[in-house]
Amino acid sequence: MTTAVDRFDDEARRRVEAHGRTTVHEGELLRHPVYTRLLHWSVAIFFLLAFFSGFAVYTPWLYRAFTPIFGGGPMTRLLHPWFSLGFVLFFALQILNWANPMRWTRADSRWMKRIKAYVANEEALEPDDVGFFNGGQKMYFWTIAVCALIFFISGLPMWFPRTFGRLVVAVSYVLHDISALLMLVGFIVHLYESTAQQPGTFQAMTRGSVSKRWAWTHHPAWYRDATGRDPRADYERALAAESDRREG
Repeated sequence: MTTAVDRFDDEARRRVEAHGRTTVHEGELLRHPVYTRLLHWSVAIFFLLAFFSGFAVYTPWLYRAFTPIFGGGPMTRLLHPWFSLGFVLFFALQILNWANPMRWTRADSRWMKRIKAYVANEEALEPDDVGFFNGGQKMYFWTIAVCALIFFISGLPMWFPRTFGRLVVAVSYVLHDISALLMLVGFIVHLYESTAQQPGTFQAMTRGSVSKRWAWTHHPAWYRDATGRDPRADYERALAAESDRREG
């Protein structure tokens, strides 16, 4: 049984997909369709706009450096809450889009127990039960979701200080800044993980596809579901083929 929210998400996806396409080449798998990529980059752009405009307004030593980008101090102050609202709106749509694959499972709990091995790249392949997202990605996503909610709620008293009163506004400033900094740290880690830590990941959000090698390496259970093949067998077959080429 589908809900009104599900129908809204499905309709938005269909409308966007009608105006774009994702080309999947030989040896690749579809990772993120056009709609998902649109939401992802919209979230990223509005987050950066909100972050830089916020730092320009609330940090005196960055005021002169950043406010000219947005048309001066008053304009920066005017635009910041709207940038923040755009970030929250698109992230809410992203939650709807990823609600199912972001559900926590026992496999994610097991993954979290070996997070040190993951960070240190101690294993060539992820565990066989790692699906479309691993436990770390899900924890990051839901942490940002909570921070975005705090960011939004705390921003309202700052936007309308006369309505909420001095004490509520003062507390909101603290919560707003903490949530923004946590999201910034998460953003930096996310950027590192999707580029230097896992080469080939960034392509998933630019072209929408990933190599099968990337899929069986980082998300074996998803690779198995998408292809019907054994990820470890294909990994070993690829290693054998590379060894034969070197020897030949």
